[in-house]
Amino acid sequence: MSLVDSLGRAACVALLIFSALAPPAYATTVGREQDIVDLKLGQRVQVDDGTCPAGQVKEVRGSKMTDKGVARTASCVPRFGPKSR
Repeated sequence: MSLVDSLGRAACVALLIFSALAPPAYATTVGREQDIVDLKLGQRVQVDDGTCPAGQVKEVRGSKMTDKGVARTASCVPRFGPKSR
């Protein structure tokens, strides 16, 4: 086995490990905005409460730090994937 083969195998194994440990790239979905208890700065949570038009879902974001905690902003964004219950 050559050095290139063993380096290639090590790179593939490392890629598999890192991809398994990576957090999901999609936002969490909840049914009510009151279910969001600890919103962090930069976090996005989709709220499926029926307030947005068809094909969209409300997205609540932790937008900036204030003296009272993380300020929230909300907007309707395109829905990806099946509708949650």
